[in-house]
Amino acid sequence: MPRHLAVIMDGNGRWAQQRRRPRIIGHRAGARAVRNTIDFCLQQGVEVLTLYAFSSENWRRPEEEVSGLMRIFLNVLDTEVSELARRGVRIRFIGDREAFSDALRSKMQHTETLSGANAKLTLVIAASYGGQQDIAHAARVLAQQVADGQLAAQDITAAKLAEHVALSDLPEVDLCIRTGGDLRISNFLLWQIAYSELWFTPVLWPDVDEKLLSQAFNDYAQRQRRFGMTGEQIDAGAGAALNP
Repeated sequence: MPRHLAVIMDGNGRWAQQRRRPRIIGHRAGARAVRNTIDFCLQQGVEVLTLYAFSSENWRRPEEEVSGLMRIFLNVLDTEVSELARRGVRIRFIGDREAFSDALRSKMQHTETLSGANAKLTLVIAASYGGQQDIAHAARVLAQQVADGQLAAQDITAAKLAEHVALSDLPEVDLCIRTGGDLRISNFLLWQIAYSELWFTPVLWPDVDEKLLSQAFNDYAQRQRRFGMTGEQIDAGAGAALNP
């Protein structure tokens, strides 16, 4: 069972186009798949669910679509958060909040405060997020430490940088699912999924249900995660320390 599931939710627009409806209708339908996925993770005992809701590049989309997405985002925060908090879900946001309106930033802060003490499932919403942006931020933090004399340049390691990327305090991503049929990562958690298992499906995001998620989890359970070692080493128990 993965402790940390990450999902690239792709296919809302195509789902709507197949039905000759505006793209925003697909985004609304996608909210149902979010609920299904949260329910599934709660049932299965997953510790962390990270959803790629809106990338740093999505601001380039047509203004009408972006505005509609922001309205959906606000509506979800108004209508869903209290129930999620009641069920033990802690909600966090990663990404560049400065790009959002004051009203939306206020809602995000309220959501994190309201649910902050919960521990049954941590739901991370990646919004205005980009993996390259995330790594660049961590590099700037280390560069400033060097400039301030707190850190020597030769002491910068992968482990040091990992302390400053998003999700550094959470379990590493075990499984990353992408819906919609495209076989790419799209700038999502580039650092964090270095050794994650990847699972791609042509199913469009609004059609994701418990059956599909069970299929992904069953496939994950059959894989051997080697973390750069050989299968024989893993069979002998050498990988236990890397994947506690």
